[in-house]
Amino acid sequence: MLLALDVGNTEIVVGLFGDPADSPEPLDHWRLSCDPERTSDELALVLAQALAMRGLGLTTDITGVAMCAGVPRVASAVRALTARYLGCAPVVIEPGTRTGVPVLYENPREVGADRIANAVGALDRFDPPLVVVDFGTATTLDAISARGEYLGGAIVPGVEIALDALYSRAALLRRVELVEPRHAIGRSTEQSIQSGALFGTAALVDGMVERMAAELHDPTVVATGGLGDLVAPYCRRVEHVDPWLTLRGLRVVFDRNRPAS
Repeated sequence: MLLALDVGNTEIVVGLFGDPADSPEPLDHWRLSCDPERTSDELALVLAQALAMRGLGLTTDITGVAMCAGVPRVASAVRALTARYLGCAPVVIEPGTRTGVPVLYENPREVGADRIANAVGALDRFDPPLVVVDFGTATTLDAISARGEYLGGAIVPGVEIALDALYSRAALLRRVELVEPRHAIGRSTEQSIQSGALFGTAALVDGMVERMAAELHDPTVVATGGLGDLVAPYCRRVEHVDPWLTLRGLRVVFDRNRPAS
């Protein structure tokens, strides 16, 4: 079985995959807090406990690990974990890894590995051109050409980052639960913040997709990320929501770089 790890700034999303021929969807998934201070042994214990809930063992049932990482210290811990407990190296999205997606960024090394994983996952499901919207710590929009090339995109502060900045810089505003606003015109401070956070983010995404669509040609728009299910329903231009897009991309990259047995 394969463990796919999407190491973000806030969370580590872990997907458990069986045989790709059986199902392209993860058999199970877990969200772990991303703590750079956590050692490889501590991370191994957490993963072992998660797998034990399915009656599986880390050292007995996991045969491979694929990873995209935006936190170098956690990436190092994962490499050490796989070496000690699995006796292998993880497949990591980084320069030199076969992804099947040409990167046309001015400096390809600057592209976040999760954005490449999203592109691979999207191309595994949909015909290009594509725009992939990832609602995570940052909200990213990535463009994929009709030839399946990663072109680039846009990065804006994520919903939670924007709210944290609002709370820290405005003394009279407080934290609110991110739920569906009753109206676009908020009748209270709480409703106004909810409207701005959800409807405002949706409007931003729709506006950016319109601009990207003028440079692509009728792209299919796919949303993913931890807040995708929350925000995407308010986006007029989002056509599909796939919460497992990044993990799906990691599975595909693993298969393309599978060590010879």
